[in-house]
Amino acid sequence: MTDTVPFSKLSDEWKTDPAFVAEYERIGPDMELAFALSEARREAGLTQVEVARRMGTSQAAVARMEGGKVKPTWETVERYARALGRRAVVALVAAE
Repeated sequence: MTDTVPFSKLSDEWKTDPAFVAEYERIGPDMELAFALSEARREAGLTQVEVARRMGTSQAAVARMEGGKVKPTWETVERYARALGRRAVVALVAAE
């Protein structure tokens, strides 16, 4: 039988690991963009296939962007936004 460990306990342990913290900080902005893209698509009520068709690309390409596996160019972010009937903007916020 396998014991389960609460995610909060694992998370607390990971946050004390300097290598984990460094990697988390490195990929954080990329993942924020990926989450923002997928959240906006869901809010627009579109599938990845529909967004891909509107962008003139493949569903796999959209999935890679939403999964944080690729770093899209600003032009691609703008095309993605237009496919949703939105526009992309940049916000500069205070460092934590």
